[in-house]
Amino acid sequence: MRREDTPEEAAFRQEVRSWLEANAELRSEQLAAPLDHSPEAEARAWEAMKVWQRTKYEGGWAAITWPEAYGGRGGTPIQQMIFNEEQSNFDVPIGFIAASLGMIGPALMRYGSEDQKKYLPAMLRGDEVWCQLFSEPEAGSDLAAVRTRGHVEGDELVINGQKVWTTSANFADKGFIVLRTNPDVPKHDGISFALIDMNQPGVEVRPLVTMRGDRHFNEVFLTDVRTPLDHVVNGIDCGWPVTTFTLMNEGAFIGMTVNSLTTATAMIDSARETGRLEEGVVRQRLGEAYARERVLKQLQDRIKASLLDGRAPDVDGSVLKILTSEWGHERAVTATWLQGAAGMLTGADAPGMGVWQDQVLARGSMAVGGGTLEVHRNGLGERALRLPKEPRFDRDKPFKDLKTSG
Repeated sequence: MRREDTPEEAAFRQEVRSWLEANAELRSEQLAAPLDHSPEAEARAWEAMKVWQRTKYEGGWAAITWPEAYGGRGGTPIQQMIFNEEQSNFDVPIGFIAASLGMIGPALMRYGSEDQKKYLPAMLRGDEVWCQLFSEPEAGSDLAAVRTRGHVEGDELVINGQKVWTTSANFADKGFIVLRTNPDVPKHDGISFALIDMNQPGVEVRPLVTMRGDRHFNEVFLTDVRTPLDHVVNGIDCGWPVTTFTLMNEGAFIGMTVNSLTTATAMIDSARETGRLEEGVVRQRLGEAYARERVLKQLQDRIKASLLDGRAPDVDGSVLKILTSEWGHERAVTATWLQGAAGMLTGADAPGMGVWQDQVLARGSMAVGGGTLEVHRNGLGERALRLPKEPRFDRDKPFKDLKTSG
């Protein structure tokens, strides 16, 4: 369980709350309009996210734990946690900017050169949006099988290949990419991690329209794309440690995210409104959803408690990613079932403006985003349960000799 704030933490929380009250509106539990996934609506949402990011930056709240030299506050993880808790009570557009900062920011501070770290303030201001160019058509679950190639020409790295499932690439100014720079060594050893400009010639972004009508994912084609060698993080052929560090931050970020509109409490309210709260099977399914949500909240609180006590978290981020994805989908399915025939409607015609229907259709992105659930389960087996690693015939073979080298 979470302990109470210390006097210092309580004072900090009050400071955060006062600033938020002066700069944002309290969150409403009801949507004011139907969910809109049109290109125009998505563009407006991105502009709103950038404005809020700049507001936080100017107020000194954009990245509390980052060093002041990079635009942060030089604060503690506890203070960042308190800010996130208070911010969740306000109607502010967080979105993918926060996720990308949580992935590339820590990676650059840990592995980047001083010149590469100069990108950090512009990220925090929201002036430059970054996307993650990792997965490929033949390398998603097995990311080390990437076939996007990079070769050195003078003082530049020339990149050719294809990426897919790239979140918000259609709005990104910059990208961080995993690519193969040496096919003559085992697959994990010949990978590089680089920073690229998404607006240069040779970068083609094609949005992928999902079942719910959004353009959340994109495929990206790279043809003779160039980036300076000093934009390679941690050196040529040394990108795998940076990649795994980035993925761990991504999984933990997803697992700590809560949508206040799609909670078990919201389901109970919906059942009450439809007059089904007293049905036995309804109460059973609501009870199961509520219990699972409480379990997830307890796990999240354990991570927060470990930060408060200065300990390493004793809950693996993959656990939260799996439970958030699977249980979130199950809640959405139950919620639409409660609505009966109305559960087949969407938009303004649907109960609650279709928020639950939108979550049902988001099943694919929930299961794939941040790494597939199967990959996270494999990682848990090896890291947390200390199970033997799966047999890998390709561990010591040069990548060029593998069938996946394509």
